[in-house]
Amino acid sequence: MENQTLDLDVLIVEGLKVTPQSSVPAFILLLLIYIFIMVSNIGLVVLISTECSLQQPMYLLFCNMSINDVFGASTIIPRILSDVFIPMSQRFMSYNECVIQAFCAHFHAGIAHAVLIIMAVDRYMAICKPLHYAAIMTDRMVLGLSVWAWSISFLLVGILIGLSVRLVILNPFCDNASLFKLSCENILINHVYGLGITVVILGSSLCSVMLTYLSIAMVCLRSKNKALNSKALQTCATHLAAYAILLFSSCIIIILHRFPHLSDHGKLASIIIHVVPPAMNAIIYGLQIKAVREKIIIIFKRATPGKVKVTNCDSQK
Repeated sequence: MENQTLDLDVLIVEGLKVTPQSSVPAFILLLLIYIFIMVSNIGLVVLISTECSLQQPMYLLFCNMSINDVFGASTIIPRILSDVFIPMSQRFMSYNECVIQAFCAHFHAGIAHAVLIIMAVDRYMAICKPLHYAAIMTDRMVLGLSVWAWSISFLLVGILIGLSVRLVILNPFCDNASLFKLSCENILINHVYGLGITVVILGSSLCSVMLTYLSIAMVCLRSKNKALNSKALQTCATHLAAYAILLFSSCIIIILHRFPHLSDHGKLASIIIHVVPPAMNAIIYGLQIKAVREKIIIIFKRATPGKVKVTNCDSQK
């Protein structure tokens, strides 16, 4: 890349490569996806928060996922939408804004993996140790695990971006790899820590999911209870589907970032993790899980607003 002198700390963000003819369809498509992500995920959080029967550990963890999906999509998509109709040579962003966006993008990915690890443990406890589940997975435990997930991700990503801050972004948005590619300094420590944290996050999530689901599979194979196996299959299938989408989205970005000749494919793939998982998670959890699906159907079938009965959750406990 040739050396370029830019005014102050202003950077050029390449954004999406779209022709003038395809800019309108691309804008409309991405806008509709963003609206769907916001409405579906916020709706799921409101539903779980207001319905007493859904205020259980598994569904409260869904709230974590939905809130994170709203956060991740809002970090990336609005900026891309605002740049669609602007020529690539005029898509400017300050360095500080780029750093914040990079932090938020990686923070979203880290939380997603951390929450899915907790959800895998939750399913393991519910299926393999059902007698101890209620005593262990209390509201306090779920809150503590949620705080752990967000705090650990904040710390790890903070260090990751902090190493790059000491140092023309060729990507649709700012991320860590794009930041340290700007530097003419020695970036060995960035590569080491970046790859290290990637191995830790992906490795820990993959190992956790594999071990918990192998244990669940063994329990289901030994059990002759068809109802238990059916429920386990339903809840585990939704979690595995969400995890597979996230893992694929994460891996494809990591791989393509290291092949410059595939940069165009990498730019499109880099958006996947902030668009596909947030959109799919709401569908997977909102429509495939029976308890949530039934509540959505009940809400749509309710009578006039004057007949809606308000229930106090505390009275049901």
